[in-house]
Amino acid sequence: MEELEQWKEQFSHLSNLAMDRLREVPPNQLYVAAAIAIFTTLLLFSVRLLKRAKSNTVVLTGLSGSGKTVLFYQLRDGSTHEGTVTSMEPNEDTFILHNEETRGKIKPVHIVDVPGHSRLRPKLDEYLPQAAGIVFVIDALDFLPNCRAASEYLYDLLTKGSVVRKKIPVLILCNKTDKVTAHTKEFIRRQMEKEIDKLRASRSAISDADIANEFTLGVPDEPFSFTQCSNKVTAADASGLTGEISQLEEFIREHVKQ
Repeated sequence: MEELEQWKEQFSHLSNLAMDRLREVPPNQLYVAAAIAIFTTLLLFSVRLLKRAKSNTVVLTGLSGSGKTVLFYQLRDGSTHEGTVTSMEPNEDTFILHNEETRGKIKPVHIVDVPGHSRLRPKLDEYLPQAAGIVFVIDALDFLPNCRAASEYLYDLLTKGSVVRKKIPVLILCNKTDKVTAHTKEFIRRQMEKEIDKLRASRSAISDADIANEFTLGVPDEPFSFTQCSNKVTAADASGLTGEISQLEEFIREHVKQ
């Protein structure tokens, strides 16, 4: 009990000293200190709000001819925009998904269709930092001849710092699956995993100075699987020309909340 009483006396003494010192401070300095404290609090609150703010941008990318632009117009207008269109500049717009137009208050989505030509791919780096999700479009009908090129492109995408650090979810969208001869998403996924596994081996033999990728993929001494990626990678089917894009719409709404 004596120790408790002594502690109370010390606390009371320190409190009185603090109040005496506070009275000695000129009023104008008190006002400045209070203003700084308020400003700092508001600044920290604003930063937290910005961190919590979710992006509404979804990026469509993939090789030329995979059907990205048709998918873009299906999402926006519910049309094919007169079939296949080769894009030389990114198509982008902010809109309510076409299948949601008759519903109530819905958050618009910013969709960016990035051209697949190798010379135009640097444009992709402008949009990745703000992406809530990435849709990597594959031509399921003409997949095998393009498997290597598509896998290299996806490998580069999955090792970009802007994608890995933010753990941006990636959807491998197998387009044109309405055709009987189209490959299944399971087959495409397995083949791309095998191809990326070969790429890992060949690129690990190159010196670090020659590698542009910021991160490596997979687990050492294990066959590569998309489940080993730090960001979630899934696969889905679609047909831009027939408007079968429900799995794409679900992916978008999963990552661009209402």
